[in-house]
Amino acid sequence: MLYLQLFISFFKIGLFGFGGGLAILSLIQHEVLTYGWMTEKEFVDIVAISQVTPGPIGINCATYVGYTATQSVWGSVLATGAMILPGLLIMLAVCKVYQVLSTRFADNVYFQNTLRYLRFAVLGLIAAAALLLITPATFIDHYSTILFAAVFVLTILPQLVRSKQPAVQRTVNILSYPILLIVLAGVAGYIIYS
Repeated sequence: MLYLQLFISFFKIGLFGFGGGLAILSLIQHEVLTYGWMTEKEFVDIVAISQVTPGPIGINCATYVGYTATQSVWGSVLATGAMILPGLLIMLAVCKVYQVLSTRFADNVYFQNTLRYLRFAVLGLIAAAALLLITPATFIDHYSTILFAAVFVLTILPQLVRSKQPAVQRTVNILSYPILLIVLAGVAGYIIYS
């Protein structure tokens, strides 16, 4: 019965918990105290441990609560899995809908244009978030600005360049590969600022 309560509680939190880890802590606390899985002091200690360990605080908290409530690794696996399952199912459904729509409307010019313009909207949202990070503390000289501009241009390059020559398109795609950009920016930052 304890495992079923644990699963239902964390599935519910994963399904209805919006706003990230800190926003769902009150939902986790409510479930923990309602079922008496631990005291309020123990919960506060678990939240502190969840904050200092790597990973999302909500998932870490679910893992610790599951272990503490059941005194077994299976409880932590169950609580963590129940917390992740709703998001996973929703994303699988969205991906399936996208797959069906993109296959069905592959030749529809309106559908393709909508997807193309949505890419630019996403790029705009990312750029807006990046612009919020431009502060005197992070951009200490003109090298920072140049580095930021170079990474930004390389990030949006595949959206701007559509070449019919495979070699050109492949080069553009390689230059904008996220891991490569992170490594190159790190190397450039090390060379410039060390």
